[in-house]
Amino acid sequence: MRVLIAGGGIGGLTAALALEHFGHDVQVFEQAGILDEVGAGIQLSPNGMHVLSRLGVSARVLKDAFRPKALEMRLGRSGRRLFDIPLRRAAINRWGADYLHVHRADLVQALHDSLVARAPQAVSLGRKVVGYEQSETGVVATLDTGERVLGDVLLGADGIHSVVRAQMLGTEAPRYTGMTAWRAIAPVSDLANGAPPPNATVWTGSRRHAVTYLLRGGSLANFVGVVERKAKHVESWTEQGSREDALADFQRWHPTVTGIIEAAPVLHRWALYDRDELPKWRDGRVVLMGDACHPMLPFLAQGAVMAIEDAYVLARELSEAATVQDALASYESVRKPRTSRVQAGARENARLFHRSNPVTQMSTYGPMWVAGRMMKGFIHSRNDWLYGHDVTVA
Repeated sequence: MRVLIAGGGIGGLTAALALEHFGHDVQVFEQAGILDEVGAGIQLSPNGMHVLSRLGVSARVLKDAFRPKALEMRLGRSGRRLFDIPLRRAAINRWGADYLHVHRADLVQALHDSLVARAPQAVSLGRKVVGYEQSETGVVATLDTGERVLGDVLLGADGIHSVVRAQMLGTEAPRYTGMTAWRAIAPVSDLANGAPPPNATVWTGSRRHAVTYLLRGGSLANFVGVVERKAKHVESWTEQGSREDALADFQRWHPTVTGIIEAAPVLHRWALYDRDELPKWRDGRVVLMGDACHPMLPFLAQGAVMAIEDAYVLARELSEAATVQDALASYESVRKPRTSRVQAGARENARLFHRSNPVTQMSTYGPMWVAGRMMKGFIHSRNDWLYGHDVTVA
């Protein structure tokens, strides 16, 4: 089949690779004119790495990544460690693949280069899908250039503000979560207090938390900070905020956290919105994936990985089902329960990280401290359903 893909981000490019892997013809339309450094760090857990390995991209991704030693949680102000759980070897031994930290731009470049090496004409930059029409035998995507492109399937991988979803289901009404997120990257060589721990580290505090980890072999430090606030900001990965505001949000926090804020060349800030589960992901020969149909709050670090899983399952179903409609129905029935569970887990972590008084902090973090020292295997087991899932063998 000929599959048209709206969006050349992580989900769209992985879908194109997976579809090509199963023998289909793909055409990706990405509105950006170039692939650049926009974005920040991404955590790639083993469930996503299984897909990248099957598609022959994992070695390239690993070259530009960082393998964290542990998962850990610390108190935001004092830096006191609540627990740390070994991860580097444990991920391979327990879940069968690496757990990596990678710059989004590096992952997108790896996916793009792998796809173009196999299908040189598969990616069209500077061209955006703005609508579609369909019949029983095909679908036509309309581009912002006025072009009309015919295919068998149209895949909406065009993100949280999806044009394809808007035509399929109408305008949405996202709910502001009462939280604003910061993100930044700083060269480790510019950090006066040195690099953050070589782990996936969550720093907890009253009505706020931060996450730090390393990228590109340890040369870059990545920071994400989430603060509860009433004032809304733009829901955009490119909106910038001031250093003074970021430092005020993490005033008197550990120097490891504030040091990244002080050294970062640019600080981005955006409001976090939540969305209800969509009534459907498909319309005839048109289907959604990734953030276009199940956007994730960032508290379980699974947004990119869920899109990667979507991509493989969709490609497989389009290759095995009797009709396009059967394939898209099967894809939705397989993916919806899992992505809904991940969305719920992310919401729960938001509450976990933001305990606001000493009593709730002690009742929550005390048992975690004990488990981190005496029951490390138990903590790993709580992630088996997530990290141990391998869609390539399902």
